[in-house]
Amino acid sequence: MRRRLLAVAVVLGMLGTSACANRIEGEGTIAGLEITHFESGLKASAPDPGLAIENVSETEDDRLAAAAIADVTAFWTEQFPQHFAQEFPPVAKLLSYDSNTDRIDVCGATTADVAMNAFYCPPEDLVAWDRGTLLPLLREKFGPMAVVTVLGHEFGHAVQYRLGAKAGISGQTSTIVKEQQADCFTGAYFRWMAEGRSEYFQVSTSEGLNQVMASLFFIRDSPGQSHSADGAHGTAFDRTYAFQLGFQNDAAKCAAIDQADVDSRITERPFDPDDAGMGDLAVNEETLGLLQRSLDKSFSGAGVPGPTIVNQGGSCPNGGVSTPPVSYCEDTNTVTVDMAALAKLGQPIDREAEFTGQGSGGLGDFAAFAEVVSRYVQGIQVGFDMPVDNTNAGLRTACLVGAWTAAIDQPGASLRPSPGDLDEAIAELLLPRSLIAADINGHPAPNGFDRIEALRLGYFDGSGACSSKYP
Repeated sequence: MRRRLLAVAVVLGMLGTSACANRIEGEGTIAGLEITHFESGLKASAPDPGLAIENVSETEDDRLAAAAIADVTAFWTEQFPQHFAQEFPPVAKLLSYDSNTDRIDVCGATTADVAMNAFYCPPEDLVAWDRGTLLPLLREKFGPMAVVTVLGHEFGHAVQYRLGAKAGISGQTSTIVKEQQADCFTGAYFRWMAEGRSEYFQVSTSEGLNQVMASLFFIRDSPGQSHSADGAHGTAFDRTYAFQLGFQNDAAKCAAIDQADVDSRITERPFDPDDAGMGDLAVNEETLGLLQRSLDKSFSGAGVPGPTIVNQGGSCPNGGVSTPPVSYCEDTNTVTVDMAALAKLGQPIDREAEFTGQGSGGLGDFAAFAEVVSRYVQGIQVGFDMPVDNTNAGLRTACLVGAWTAAIDQPGASLRPSPGDLDEAIAELLLPRSLIAADINGHPAPNGFDRIEALRLGYFDGSGACSSKYP
């Protein structure tokens, strides 16, 4: 968040007015598919891929990679004629390497140069992956679907190479357009898998897709990267958008992503020159005072009294429902915070520690501020006599957090989002106990896919869309 002088108003006009899949009644759907809960990964009945892979090993990660390559090839073999009226030639070369030991010439470099990576090399029509560090790291942190996500993405680049002008791809196409298309193609592939059409993998629409969302967060660009820079892949907010676009539509929609589309919605940007803190503010009495003024001004048009933020331990003192470290207390119309716990949550994300799992546990200042905002908007919704104790209430809350974030992203705002802030919100939304997407009782919406979509809806379409979609 960046310090500014004034806040802006948010218009709230509409606010008031084949393993066995376990399904839980009342959870709804994701992009028209039932929400399912089961262990995602390689099917016990999956056949031997029978692929020629250079330098392949017998490791679990290479077995996953081979199955993923065979599976995504089957997807594109089916989809290419349907959407692009041409056959899909299989990728010519596949390479597995261990970044810790191997020195193999590939694509004008060596595997030592590319190190921990997975990539597509157009001149050789080659897909390569690091089985020594990258794939084990992804699998151990996020589960097997993270490995499938990365290789599905690299096959997206092979798809671009084959489509060329049909996907608007040329020597002048920016990196970010190519990356957004590849993430979108990955989403279309996972939709096919979620529909039960894969011979190799099964993916649940809850925990399985959460693995995908988490892995896209993990492989995001660092805050401050410009989307116009060569090599830009996008923020987690941008990457999950592209994946969800493909999952909710199809491969043809992905091929239509172009520079104008990216420029109209991409959030990746460099730090403002006067952002001395590089996006980080301490969570304390002073900054919560700034947040109080921002929220009061932003929601002044709602016509209902906004809650007062108080440092009183994060639990409601009179026996009301508590959701520490931040709670909305309806009897006093206050948002009470546990300052110490909130400050710990607000510690900057340690990118290097993410790779080892030894970070401080902090998700960044915006994650902490957004939790406070989520409880503040409980009071606004209560003021409108809206239901605040069900799944829609949690999604509506995340949507309103997104709407507030976009509305204050203006010159002169007392608090203004910095590069990386939306990614910090996504990190919080992927927590099992997310408050940003929780109802008044602290019960979050069931899955990360819907939570992120709700935040994005508010960010792009404003607060009116929140009550329309989540009545």
